[in-house]
Amino acid sequence: MSHDKQVRSVMVKPITVIFKYLTQKTRVQVMLYEQTDLRIEGIIIGLDEYMNLVLDDAHELSLKKKTKKPLGRILLKGDNISLVLEAANRPIGTPTPTSS
Repeated sequence: MSHDKQVRSVMVKPITVIFKYLTQKTRVQVMLYEQTDLRIEGIIIGLDEYMNLVLDDAHELSLKKKTKKPLGRILLKGDNISLVLEAANRPIGTPTPTSS
């Protein structure tokens, strides 16, 4: 029983992480479902229960072409989102670090 209690106290809901990015105005990178060569980067200014995100100062990053296209303020549907991570200041096309 005590093991179950420990596991529950460590678990973090995904919406909590997204909400932290929203309140801290953190620049994020969003990986899109079935669009492995594109990422969207911007600042989350809105979200809902379906994980739809409104991004401000958004840019489309092409990993293949190593280009950055300004998009402005956009709405990303939650079902198109595979991963949301804090954006790092690194050149376009640089692989995302993974844990070993």
